[in-house]
Amino acid sequence: MFNAILIEKDADGYRASVQPVDESRLPEGDVTVRVAYSTLNYKDGLAITGKGPVVRSFPMVPGIDLVGTVEASSHASVAVGDTVVLNGWGVGETHWGGLAQKARLKGDWLVPLPAAFTPQQAMAIGTAGYTAMLCVLALERQGVTPASGDVLVTGAAGGVGSVAVALLAKLGYRVVASTGRPAEGAYLTELGAAEIVDRATLSAPGKPLARERWAAAVDSVGSHTLANVCAGLRYRGVVAACGLAQGMDFPATVAPFILRGVTLAGVDSVMCPREDRLEAWSRLGRDLDPAKLALIGSREISLAEAIPTAAAVLAGQVRGRVVVDVNR
Repeated sequence: MFNAILIEKDADGYRASVQPVDESRLPEGDVTVRVAYSTLNYKDGLAITGKGPVVRSFPMVPGIDLVGTVEASSHASVAVGDTVVLNGWGVGETHWGGLAQKARLKGDWLVPLPAAFTPQQAMAIGTAGYTAMLCVLALERQGVTPASGDVLVTGAAGGVGSVAVALLAKLGYRVVASTGRPAEGAYLTELGAAEIVDRATLSAPGKPLARERWAAAVDSVGSHTLANVCAGLRYRGVVAACGLAQGMDFPATVAPFILRGVTLAGVDSVMCPREDRLEAWSRLGRDLDPAKLALIGSREISLAEAIPTAAAVLAGQVRGRVVVDVNR
């Protein structure tokens, strides 16, 4: 038996509770992991509260991130005793996830924990930090370098944005951070931002083309913000788009693409190929300053505390990452 958050939906309604679960109920997979830590992301908040159609089958164990030690494996590349990290792949949605003391998974979904990080630090990074690294890699693959010019990061005080600011600054880029929280200016400057801009300057409907300002951007906001980011990119600028905090719409024109040769590079963290995940985590181990990770901060909670905390995450009342110690 092991403890897990179990989401159930039946004639009595939708509910999430911590329950003892028999190991025989674990889903199919070729690797069994004794989970050390998980996280509480926005998507997990939607799953636990039922405020979004995240969970596709019931019962479900939420948790899109996990780190732990391999207890059993029939996968050629994963050995018993390995410490592994998982992000995405539909866990917590279609396959039981990390908010439990055990998980059974496909070995192809797992990557080794980088030596630079403890298990707790890996979850402080989580999907948000891993996605930020994927965005940086996307810019690099399009030829963006520190010599190219300023890089804008939208939603800069959020999970993806904070890590993106820290990574880009460490790599030598001049970072412009966009945020709607003026009080976070000092925090973003300490992470490495050279300039802070008010998100209000980007979030309203804008012109098809604007003054050329940035060589590249990391955008987790979408909607009018992404449209204005594209309109303000320099000739042959690149934006890595990974989120939709403002909305799923993209009210733009083709002008930036056909008149300035702008590139819109989509970044998906859920089904990203394993080779890219390995590269992203390896680069995080090299390029993410642990002191900046500590500055971004994380709050550690117990498995039971994850249920009431889910609503606070959805309400934007939690700053930094929420790490869940599933064994307390």
